[in-house]
Amino acid sequence: MRTIQLGSSGLQVPVVGVGCMRIQTLSPAEAERFVQAALELGANFFDHADIYGGGACEEMFAEAVHMSPSVRETLLLQSKVGIRAGMYDFSKEHILSAVEGCLTRLKTEYLDVLLLHRPDALVEPEEVAEAFNILESTGKVRLFGVSNHKPMQIALLKKFVRQPLHVNQLQLSIAHAALISNGLHVNTSEDAALDRDGSVLDYCRLHDITIQPWSPFQHGFFGGVFVNNPDFPELNACLNQLAEKYKVSSTTIALAWLLRHPARMQPIVGTMNPARLKECAQASEITLSRQEWYSIYRAAGNTLP
Repeated sequence: MRTIQLGSSGLQVPVVGVGCMRIQTLSPAEAERFVQAALELGANFFDHADIYGGGACEEMFAEAVHMSPSVRETLLLQSKVGIRAGMYDFSKEHILSAVEGCLTRLKTEYLDVLLLHRPDALVEPEEVAEAFNILESTGKVRLFGVSNHKPMQIALLKKFVRQPLHVNQLQLSIAHAALISNGLHVNTSEDAALDRDGSVLDYCRLHDITIQPWSPFQHGFFGGVFVNNPDFPELNACLNQLAEKYKVSSTTIALAWLLRHPARMQPIVGTMNPARLKECAQASEITLSRQEWYSIYRAAGNTLP
């Protein structure tokens, strides 16, 4: 699979990451087959979080991949911390203890990437900096980033944290494209011009932060997938037409739409189906034309000023 550089780190990662939030829905045998299929595709970047399955997803992944030092060398592991029952917690104590839990469950001595999961309104960036320094100096985390953060929240962290923030994981898809739409509707009074995210797309490009789109096939906040959804007839007609042209699936085209954006994103796909994961991987081989990209954008109901 084609690779990209993660942030400014120099680390080359597959252009499609494998999200493991649903791995707990598989049987142990199914999980093993899925992980092996991903590795055979070159999709060796696995995204986790300590809250996925209450930690069970990390445990199941470690079992499925038969974690050992030699296996670990072939993997790129990312996990996220900071969400607790009914609250968010970026305290030094919680970050450190949460990472220890991730390492134990994943049966590894280090994470390649650690993300702060969702913004904590009570964040004290000095504590985050202390936690990051400990995790880096002890070799438990190699690279750092955030998830669902706005530019000013990232800037606040960067004032105190000396490690570069290489990743921002954000919800983005054809049918959930406000990050893109507000940049197209500049200086208009249309609803699409509303900037709810502080121009985070442009900010990340300016600061060499890799955007990892999550739920790249969803509409709304876990509203369901739009591919082959009868509620999106025009979009699916467009996807199917291009799928026929490129001799791939509509899933492949939908992901290729994200990869065509010059921000050099790394979508995190959540499928647990090896065949569908293969369709996702094929998106790395397709470069949509500018006309095709905009036709998909408009077919999803997105407008141009």
